[in-house]
Amino acid sequence: MRADQLSTQQYREGIISGSTVILGRAITLIESQLDSDRAQAEELLESLLPLTGKSVRIAVSGVPGVGKSTFIESFGKYLTSQNHKVAVLAVDPTSMKSRGSILGDKTRMEDLSKDPNAFVRPTATGGHLGGVAHKTRETILLCEAAGYDVIIIETVGVGQSEISVRSMVDFVLLLMLAGAGDELQGIKKGIIEIADGIAINKADGDNIANAKRAQAELSHALHLLSSEAPKVITCSGVTKTGLDEIWKMIAAFKDQREKDGRWLDTRNEQLKQWTAESVNNIMEQQLKEYLRTRASSVNEYPPAAAKRLWQNFLSQLK
Repeated sequence: MRADQLSTQQYREGIISGSTVILGRAITLIESQLDSDRAQAEELLESLLPLTGKSVRIAVSGVPGVGKSTFIESFGKYLTSQNHKVAVLAVDPTSMKSRGSILGDKTRMEDLSKDPNAFVRPTATGGHLGGVAHKTRETILLCEAAGYDVIIIETVGVGQSEISVRSMVDFVLLLMLAGAGDELQGIKKGIIEIADGIAINKADGDNIANAKRAQAELSHALHLLSSEAPKVITCSGVTKTGLDEIWKMIAAFKDQREKDGRWLDTRNEQLKQWTAESVNNIMEQQLKEYLRTRASSVNEYPPAAAKRLWQNFLSQLK
């Protein structure tokens, strides 16, 4: 253990006591690639697991420029004013060239970051697909153990590749803009199909009429496609209008899902998917290590070589 490293018990006690400093350090621990840190992170998460699962997990998605950060800050402040503890996991894209990330969401959410009942954590995707970071699920558990009852994930806003966020949250809120060509363009296979609610953002000033018109058109089009179409409302992160209606929509969704049993069923399916993905990751890591020293011949047909190497790899696992 490094000199500045906390023990698992110190991490656990700090998180439960509500220390945002230790919570931040714990998130850094679970994001670490060091084998020793990974082992401690697993031990910590297992010890905290009984304290998790009691929050409402919300993903906020939408194209860049739709106003996600401004909306989330206003929505977060609204929720803390209603005596909720809010954790925001703001995911920033990682450059494929430099592997760096801007991580500017905490700066853009300055007021919310200062709120004693809020925790804002910007995290780089690290090249992970799906609009989320590699350890988003683990970070959710840490925040829940720290007592945050609303977890908001701001996805990177990369369109249809954000589908995997569905397997991590209870409610997907899609932000859209009026007059940007995406009211009807958005009705495609992809993010629109996993949205549980849609908000036409920036419904303020001269844009209110456009937003109301977009709301009506989108609601009508969605109901033609499905009997369980998501509700469409208007809001503004700048003027803070529509925030109470959005929270009521989410609360009503939760109540209905709990009554018909789908809330718990969804959580269970998400755990199964996480387990399956974890198995795949372990297999992939082991296979890569196995292949690292076993290059195929330049004259060998790649699919045939892959099949041979796979069979050899499986035989070693027996």
